[in-house]
Amino acid sequence: MTTRGRRPPGSGPVTEWGPVPESGPVTAEIDYVLPLRWHDDAGLAELTGYLRGLSRHVRIVVVDGSPPPLFEGHARLWRGIAEHVRPDDDLTVANGKVAGVLTGMRRARGEHVVIADDDVRYDPGALARVHALLDHADLVRPQNHFHPLPWHARWDSARTLLNRGLGADYPGTFGVRRSTFEKMGGYDGDVLFENLELIRTVRAHGGREVRPLDLYVRRLPPGTRRFWSQRVRQAYDDLAQPARMAVFLAVLPCVGAALWRRRPELIAAGAVAAVGLAEIGRRRAGGRRIFPAAASLFAPIWVLERATCSWAALAARFALGGVPYAGRRLRVAAHSTRRLRRRALQTPVPSGSGVAGRWSGLRQPGGSGSLVARKPAAL
Repeated sequence: MTTRGRRPPGSGPVTEWGPVPESGPVTAEIDYVLPLRWHDDAGLAELTGYLRGLSRHVRIVVVDGSPPPLFEGHARLWRGIAEHVRPDDDLTVANGKVAGVLTGMRRARGEHVVIADDDVRYDPGALARVHALLDHADLVRPQNHFHPLPWHARWDSARTLLNRGLGADYPGTFGVRRSTFEKMGGYDGDVLFENLELIRTVRAHGGREVRPLDLYVRRLPPGTRRFWSQRVRQAYDDLAQPARMAVFLAVLPCVGAALWRRRPELIAAGAVAAVGLAEIGRRRAGGRRIFPAAASLFAPIWVLERATCSWAALAARFALGGVPYAGRRLRVAAHSTRRLRRRALQTPVPSGSGVAGRWSGLRQPGGSGSLVARKPAAL
C-alpha cells in the first residue's frame, strides 16, 4: 500500500501480507467479489499469493470468464482459497465485469461486500476501514493508487490527482451493502463506465455514499500496451459527464487559437493551472505520502492526451455507434442520475424477508437478467 517504500498514515506493523490494522484483524463477515476475464496467466502466481493472504480475512468469490483451459487451471489453484465460478448464464449484459459483479453478489453471504478489479490489492487495514464505514454507508469509494510506478503509471496518476483536486477519483473497487444492492436490483450492465453507473444507481435509490480520500488501496499498473489501448475508451467515459467532456473538447481549439495568435503564454498558463490543480489533489488527505510530486507534473500531458482522445471518442460515438468492448460495441457510457431516478421509482419493491425473498423477481435496471439469489457453494 505504499509508494517508494513509504507507508500511508495509520498503518500498523508490517506482516508477510502487509500492514496489520491497529483495530485488529478483519473477520469473515465481509465478502470479496473479484470479477476477471484473462487471456493469459502472466500474473497468476502473484494474484494467487494475494488471494491466499486475503482469504484469511474475507470470504472470496472469484467470477471467472476466462477461456476453459485457463478457467480450469484457476479452479485447481484456488480450490480452498475462494469460491470460483463462471458468470451466470442468464446474465446477458454487454459489460462482462458487471456480469461478474452480479454473479458474485448473488453468492455473497454477508451484509458488507467489497467489489474489486483483479489488479486491486487491499491490505488488512484498508479492508477493516471499508468494513467499518459500511456500518453507516451504502457505498464506500476508496482511493486507488498505482504501485509500482513506471512512467505511464505516473502519467495516469495525473488523472487521479486532477479528479481529487475537483472532488474524488473513480476507483476500481467499492465497498457496498448487500441489502442496498438487492434493493436496487443490481445495476445496468450495458454501459461502458460501469463504476459511475453503480455510483449513480446507489444515489438514485437514496443510498449514502462516502468518499474517504485517505483510504488508499494499491493498484497494479497495466502494461504499456494495455495503457495505450485504454486511452480512447477512457475518454469515451466522459460522454456520461457532458460538462467535463465539453471542457476537454475545448482544449485543442483553445491551444490552436493561442498558437494562431502567437500567445504561448496562454498555453503556459493553462499548463501551470493543470499542475496546480493536480498538486491540490496530491496534497489532500495525506496524498503527498502516497503520490510522487512528478505525477502532478504529468497533468498538462494527460490533459492534452484526454483532449485529443475526446475527439476520437466523439467520432466513435456518432460515426461508429460506440466503442468496441469484448467483441461488442457499447454506445452508452453511463446513464444520467435523473434517468436512473426515474427507473428507481418504477422498480418494484421486493417482498419477503431473507435473501431469496429480497432478490426474487428483481431485475437489473437494463432488464438483462434476474437477480434471484442462489445458494452459495462452500468455500
